[in-house]
Amino acid sequence: MQNRPYRKSYNSKFKKRPFSHKRPKFSNSKINVSKFVQTSKCALEEDPYIPNHKFVDFKIEESLKKNIVKKGYQDPTPIQDKVIPLILEGKDVVGIANTGTGKTAAFLIPIINKVILQKSKVMIIVPTRELALQIEKELNDFTHGLRIFSAVCIGGTSMGKQFSDLRRIHSFVIGTPGRIKDLTQRKSINMSTFNTIILDEADRMLDMGFIEDIKYLINLMPEKKQALCFSATIPSEIEQLIKRFLKEPIKISVKTQESSANVNQDVVRIGREDKLDILCRLLSKDSFHKVLVFGKTKHGVEKLSKELVKKGFKAESIHGNKTQAKRQKSLSLFKRNQINILVATDVAARGLDIDDISHVINYDIPATYDDYVHRIGRTGRGKKKGEAITFIQ
Repeated sequence: MQNRPYRKSYNSKFKKRPFSHKRPKFSNSKINVSKFVQTSKCALEEDPYIPNHKFVDFKIEESLKKNIVKKGYQDPTPIQDKVIPLILEGKDVVGIANTGTGKTAAFLIPIINKVILQKSKVMIIVPTRELALQIEKELNDFTHGLRIFSAVCIGGTSMGKQFSDLRRIHSFVIGTPGRIKDLTQRKSINMSTFNTIILDEADRMLDMGFIEDIKYLINLMPEKKQALCFSATIPSEIEQLIKRFLKEPIKISVKTQESSANVNQDVVRIGREDKLDILCRLLSKDSFHKVLVFGKTKHGVEKLSKELVKKGFKAESIHGNKTQAKRQKSLSLFKRNQINILVATDVAARGLDIDDISHVINYDIPATYDDYVHRIGRTGRGKKKGEAITFIQ
């Protein structure tokens, strides 16, 4: 009997089981599909969230409110609704929420208001260059016309430009731990002048080995400061960091499940057919109009991207071997819909907010369940629906 390359995951063989909180390693040869595949039917059964506030209700400056309205914001997401009032009160906050739930605006809006009123200096530390640039873009939208400036300090870009940006007046520094530590040791950043610190995607920074750099930087800050920590999960090491550096933090969790209910998850079982041929057949469908394809290695991602271009698809790649300029060019083309397929390693799995991604395809199995959750979180963002497909043997 001929193998069927595209088989629905929710047949009797793969009944859904409760998600594990452990971080299992995946392999192509042996995988428990029920650990990471579910349908989004449960989304239809959820009651819509009714916020306690609207953005116009928050006690923030009118100039900031006008920029929020310009961005089209009306009703806060659950994480925004719950943490913005606390941050405005000057509390230390730990925010736990699924990816794509509006965490960036949840901390930027009240902290921008703090900068307007108190001329504060803010340090935002993130795991990846792409996330730093994404936050800078959102910051610029919220601060348009307010004469609030920032410096982005990330690896893979000109150190000279960052020296120059840091010499200019700035209220925000946004960057990755390694580069910020480097600039601190070179005396270009004085951590003692910052009275607010935000750790975004803290669990990812732990995974990437940045925890000691973060401790080093926070130790240089004044004792009296406001500290915010946002993360999808709180491993024990992050919990210890919170106890050490945050004062009586208020923990807010709006996670309802490990992966978004807006993402319908499926598998493609690879039989005798060529894996690339199956991918091309899927990408040829009209519904696959903006697709993020994840591969395991830098070399594999680059090779796959070139193969897709040879077959007539508009595709680009993003991975660690590319310069920051080339990575940003690929992302820009994808965001502007000049290409509709972006092939990426896990460098693109966290923090990137790209509109209207219709599908995420795990061409290669992710290394961990957490990686899987963050990959598929690139689609189905906000109230939109998305599709996630994983290739397995």
